[in-house]
Amino acid sequence: MATDVFVDGKFVGTVKEPADFTKKFIDQRRLGKLPVSANILHDEERGRVTVETAKGRSIRPLIVVKDGKPLLTDKHVEQLKKNEIGWSDLIKQGIIEYLDATEEESAFVAIQEEDLTQEHTHLEISPIDLVGLCTSLVPFGNYNHGVRMNQGSKNQKQSLGLYIANYMVRTDMDVSVLHHPQFPIVSSAMHYVSEFEKHPSGQNVIVAVMSYKGYNMEDAIIINQGSIQRGLARSTYFRPVISEELRYSGGLIDEITIPDKEVKGYRSEHDYRFLEDDGIIFPEAVVKEDDVIIGKTSPPRFLSSADEYNLTSNQRRESSMSLKHGEKGIVDFIFLTENAEGNKLVQARLREQRIPEIGDKFTSRHGQKGVISYVAPEADVPFSATGMKPDIIFGTHGIPSRMTVSHLLELLAGKTGALAGRNVDATLFDAEKEVDIRAELQRLGFQDNGAETLYNGITGERYDVQVFIGNMYYLKLKHMVANKIHSRARGPIQLLTRQPTEGRAKEGGLRLGEMEKDTFVAHGASLLLKERFDSDKTIVPIGEKSGLIGYYDAKKGGKATSSLLGDEEELQNVEISYAFKLMLDEFMSLGVYPKMVVSRKF
Repeated sequence: MATDVFVDGKFVGTVKEPADFTKKFIDQRRLGKLPVSANILHDEERGRVTVETAKGRSIRPLIVVKDGKPLLTDKHVEQLKKNEIGWSDLIKQGIIEYLDATEEESAFVAIQEEDLTQEHTHLEISPIDLVGLCTSLVPFGNYNHGVRMNQGSKNQKQSLGLYIANYMVRTDMDVSVLHHPQFPIVSSAMHYVSEFEKHPSGQNVIVAVMSYKGYNMEDAIIINQGSIQRGLARSTYFRPVISEELRYSGGLIDEITIPDKEVKGYRSEHDYRFLEDDGIIFPEAVVKEDDVIIGKTSPPRFLSSADEYNLTSNQRRESSMSLKHGEKGIVDFIFLTENAEGNKLVQARLREQRIPEIGDKFTSRHGQKGVISYVAPEADVPFSATGMKPDIIFGTHGIPSRMTVSHLLELLAGKTGALAGRNVDATLFDAEKEVDIRAELQRLGFQDNGAETLYNGITGERYDVQVFIGNMYYLKLKHMVANKIHSRARGPIQLLTRQPTEGRAKEGGLRLGEMEKDTFVAHGASLLLKERFDSDKTIVPIGEKSGLIGYYDAKKGGKATSSLLGDEEELQNVEISYAFKLMLDEFMSLGVYPKMVVSRKF
């Protein structure tokens, strides 16, 4: 019986011996007669052979195994070390081949050489290949379950460090640089392969696992104020203000300059106080919201055909770049250049020092993230018999439910590494053994379980229980409270709906949604609920007969008049939401008569 063959999802023909065909295909590929990226799978259940050659597939290298033995021998490894052969030679010889997700369905891959049996078809080059770059940086990763590994990987991507070496001459949007980044004491092989010391993103801190006045509930962490004062987790936040001279039809162009008082939309002299003669701010100026950074004027927005020939009479408009609501900083760097069209482009970079504060987010490399809930005065922080104080106090409840055993192992290994003055190898599936780390810690004069007797920093009394304390690599994440804090009482409203604007940058309102409304209803807070929903309150005259919204006639001294019956009917002032009034107008535009029945107040 013939078996269908599909190439990249398209039917191309049939074969009588699918197993032999598949074997021959793989043999030819290993001999270099077929592309290394072509993959094949004999799907016996569906009765078809699938060949994949499409671009964009993920393929990964594996060592070929025959009769329970890998084709990569010690001789090959020696030749690789001496640079006698290279990676491409191993592929040409069929020792290493690339498999995609399809062909891997038919492969039986051993993680380590000692696991090999006669049934195995391939061997991992290294167990660390199972995961990606960021995940392979998690120490003792094989002691965690998949979800935490995934989160630990994601958290590292959001950490602050030295993101690039030439950050001083770049104007990147929304970036931070950690002041004193360090290489982790507990590291994996990937830290060396990726040259992590050139772009580190965290600091080695002392962490005590204990409760402290209940402030570290819900994953929150407590940080030592003394550590902050000594520079722990300090960073600088950079963001650019960019403006360019745009060209418009009719030869009109923007101009970067200090706007004249004749310009439409001129602000006050105080707003332009930092600008130099060229209309650009000077470096090291301390600025806050509404201060102009780059002065600019533009031609009028709408020109009639007659105006185009009489450009002198037209008033230019103000279009300067100023700081939005809640922004502040110091002008760090001014960059003058041209854009692709050859127009003048100005970039002013702002910097702001960020000192850790309540609400800033921190994490270990195991997905144990949390925000600072309390900055403890150094005098109140628990201390050991040797006078050692933790930089961070981590809550105990984050461990049992999440089962991040590697978090505890890193504390133990970090303590050993710090005392012994060495880096501890914690590579995935290939780390130093816990038994050896414990034995070394005991030789260094500490308990092998990492616990120590601590004393209450406030009363000086000894705690009844011992506290697990050690060194750990902690990361400060880019989610800082200074970028997110937002509140408002009154402020700007939208032109169309007269409801508050949206978003922090526009000084927008905080939305009270359906579910928040239900909490007020449940509490019986009806007046508070009414006040919350009054953001676009408006009073309109409504006709008693027509039921339509009237208007105020300016010719008759602003008297309320019915839009349908004129002065013939009585009007009542009714308090409604402006959004509702807008909806009624929309109905009328569709030809629908939205009649409102009003009763006279007695």
